[in-house]
Amino acid sequence: MIEQEIHHEPKSFIKKYIFSFDHKTIGKQFLWYGIFFLGIGGMMALFIRWTLAYPSDPFPVLGMLMFPENGGIVPPDTYAMLFTLHGTIMIFYAITPILIGAFGNYCIPLMIGARDMIFPTLNMLSFWIAVLSGAILLYSLIIPFGAAAGGWTSYPTLSTLMGSPGHGQTLWLMALFVLGVSSTMGAVNYITTVITLRAPGMGYFDMPLTIWGLWLTAILNAIFLPVLGAGLLLLTFDRLFGTTFFLAGAAATSGSGDPILFQHVFWIFGHPEVYILILPAWGMVSDLLSFFSRKPAFGYKSTALAMTTITVLSTIVYGHHMFTTQMSPLLTQSFMTLTMTISIPSAIFFANWLGTIWRGSVRLHSPMLFALGVVFVFGLGGLTGLYLGTVSTDIYLHDTYFVVGHFHYTMAASVLLGGFAAIYFWFPKMFGRHMSELWAKIHFWFTMIGLNGLFFGMLLIGYAGMHRRIYNPFVYDFLKKLIPLNEFVTIFALIMGFSQIIFVINFIYGLVKGEKAEANPWRVGTLEWSIPSPAPFHNFDTIPHVKCGPHELGNPKLVGRDFQYQTEEIVS
Repeated sequence: MIEQEIHHEPKSFIKKYIFSFDHKTIGKQFLWYGIFFLGIGGMMALFIRWTLAYPSDPFPVLGMLMFPENGGIVPPDTYAMLFTLHGTIMIFYAITPILIGAFGNYCIPLMIGARDMIFPTLNMLSFWIAVLSGAILLYSLIIPFGAAAGGWTSYPTLSTLMGSPGHGQTLWLMALFVLGVSSTMGAVNYITTVITLRAPGMGYFDMPLTIWGLWLTAILNAIFLPVLGAGLLLLTFDRLFGTTFFLAGAAATSGSGDPILFQHVFWIFGHPEVYILILPAWGMVSDLLSFFSRKPAFGYKSTALAMTTITVLSTIVYGHHMFTTQMSPLLTQSFMTLTMTISIPSAIFFANWLGTIWRGSVRLHSPMLFALGVVFVFGLGGLTGLYLGTVSTDIYLHDTYFVVGHFHYTMAASVLLGGFAAIYFWFPKMFGRHMSELWAKIHFWFTMIGLNGLFFGMLLIGYAGMHRRIYNPFVYDFLKKLIPLNEFVTIFALIMGFSQIIFVINFIYGLVKGEKAEANPWRVGTLEWSIPSPAPFHNFDTIPHVKCGPHELGNPKLVGRDFQYQTEEIVS
């Protein structure tokens, strides 16, 4: 065990709140950062949806402010920038900072019984490098020719100088490369902290499943972010120095260069990235279902092993993103088989979720509602993925809105709801106050109604044949019949978007006037709830000694409470 000293709280404002080395402050900084970009990315989504439903009408109010020269209507070139930056921001600048940056930083030391991260300076640098990355991306919006417009995947030739003149695409590449450096720093810190600073007595199978999710995510980040970084660097060389790594037709002249090479590099990272984003949410949901069902997590070890199996298999299934690139039939069959195989451990832990809820004493507090929402939307999203993992159906569905609906169900819906569950659950620990339960539940139901109408509608219009990446699909006669359905989907997008105002108001109200939280308001036994809320600067006066697992709930032999702390012997 590494000796952990008690560090005194800094006195200056700069060291306490700006360039802080404290993992809790850094976690909060990542939370503000992620919520800020969530708002920007969400507004871009509303512009996209409005354009698809009403391509000739100005966006209400904001349209005239943003596009006065076009009468408030989103122009075609701006539309391409919007869906490029919407995907980029939501994945890399909203979901990643909230689930991995904020809750990874905040929860890991507290839940494993440590006083801080193993590398506090590296932790501080990882946040400010992420801020630099965000500044580069936002700067690209105001330069001549505008921001990147090659899609969030930025395939060549769309992302080469031929497809994207100007500096917007280059700044996009630089921003993601810098963000990759930040995330790699965080990954190294998370991995090392979990391995070296776990409290005495805490074996790997005594860790909360939240820690399993964050730890496995960090491992994938450490392995595959350098792969993306290499692809981004080579594409930057093509744009700035005239190299031909991804130049179409270069193989016929110079003997090297192929746009498809970038797709291989991108998806070698990109498919593990799906699990990088969702593993923390899976872990959190697994814990919350147990906590609010008041019973031990069903199949705890099999859930942890299933998540580990998925982590390993995620490294070798990327090819199903490329079935339409004229890949060799031998390879397509292999990737299809591997994709079907990864659904087995997914089904195991999904069944464990249902087993945890079954016959539990369910308490429908707001974190539990959002956790149950994840169970529903991930189940639906996972089932739709089977059609895209199969070559014969993917060929017809791949370039349609069916893929967009599937991706949003598994990523946007599952991860967004998981993020809200985490915020509502750990808010008392972070800030010592509660958000309003009534408004949290109203926020949940409006979000669920809007979200399902929006994403299920995407599945329908995709199945009906509407392609993605089209500015105005209704110039095609065969798609005009989908105008009413697109309007329907856009109405639900607006419901979902504006329901987040409830969350923002509730969040701010909770910070300022929320009810004071007791030390353990949810009555659970993981280590972070064994100390006051909010946590002291040094976390633990004495490093705890772990004697049981994180889900010791509902033991009938307990007197006066139905849970026990991890520092207590199991009552038998």
